[in-house]
Amino acid sequence: MRKQEVDHILTKMLDSYDNVSDLNITAGKPFQVESSGVLYPVDLTPPVRELTPFQTEIFAMNLINKDRRLTEILLNEGSCDLSYELPGKARFRVNIFSQRGTYSVVLRKLESKIPTIQDLGLPQAFFKMGKEKNGIILVTGATGSGKSTSLAALLNEINEAESYHIVTLEDPVEYQHPHKKATFNQRELGTDFDSFSRGLRAAMRQAPKVILVGEMRDRETVEIALSAAETGHLVMSTLHTIDSGQTINRILGMFNTEEENQIRIRLADTIRWVVCQRLLPKVGGGRVAAFEIMGSNIRVKDTILHGESEGKTFYEIIQQGAAFGMTTFDDYIVSLYERGFITEATGAAYASHKAVVGRGIDAVKSARGESTSDIDHLEVDNAYGKNIK
Repeated sequence: MRKQEVDHILTKMLDSYDNVSDLNITAGKPFQVESSGVLYPVDLTPPVRELTPFQTEIFAMNLINKDRRLTEILLNEGSCDLSYELPGKARFRVNIFSQRGTYSVVLRKLESKIPTIQDLGLPQAFFKMGKEKNGIILVTGATGSGKSTSLAALLNEINEAESYHIVTLEDPVEYQHPHKKATFNQRELGTDFDSFSRGLRAAMRQAPKVILVGEMRDRETVEIALSAAETGHLVMSTLHTIDSGQTINRILGMFNTEEENQIRIRLADTIRWVVCQRLLPKVGGGRVAAFEIMGSNIRVKDTILHGESEGKTFYEIIQQGAAFGMTTFDDYIVSLYERGFITEATGAAYASHKAVVGRGIDAVKSARGESTSDIDHLEVDNAYGKNIK
């Protein structure tokens, strides 16, 4: 298979549906694309009903393109990451992995246009994040929940406003930021540096004001990020966690028990914002983002230092911090329902606390004059307890 054939197939896949986010190549299935969160088969000429293990392996090897480093990683670790460009059409973040003795490929389409906070409709707290001068900002969520897109919009906000040197460490480079007010140096794992920890240590000597770390993967990376934040840098990164409490606990869990108190002190001093994201099915098709946002204040710092306790959880602190730009997933989901973006069933399915979202949705319905119950024709039983002859 030649590069022209690979590019032809990828182009056909991209054009097969609207809102294509991922291309999926798996043995035993046809070529598939993910559109608005749903997988669809792609019709090609000649038709491919089921890909063979040989076909998926050939496709994977063409994407790797004889790169010895990537081949060794794939063989030793079972998966590898790379970027691939379809000239004039799109760029992809690619993951090749082995499963049951065959190779599968997933290509995530990368947007060429740099998103803005306004375009994405992100919460107002993102404008406050763009004004931070030091510390750590974490954006968390499951794979494919839009973490990189939110960070790109945040970096764009800084790029528009500040004359800073910004260094990004990515795997691979997703959004290619133009030089506006800021100066960007974007480094790619495997091509420009060999590990996030080494890349971050080197970045400390490159005089940046802002450092983006693609992912906090290990203890060493977290430790260097804390040091960078303590020495006046603004560090942004991602984690695969579902809420703010789990984010703090995940970081603490990377260290030994005897180091925990020291790390709690350092985290309390450096954490500025924790943003958690989920993508929900949108009414009429597509998806909409829901957010949990936790900013730093005295109560948050105290809870990081001493841990959560009865009546003093991160969830309760965020609930009571709405005036400072904080929001829980549940409150944000209720606001999405109120604006008509999601259905009641979707809100209940993605809620952190179903009872909280249920009460919030009922309050919205009551304000609109809608019924909050499906029980009708209730009557008082006047004869209850009386002897009827």
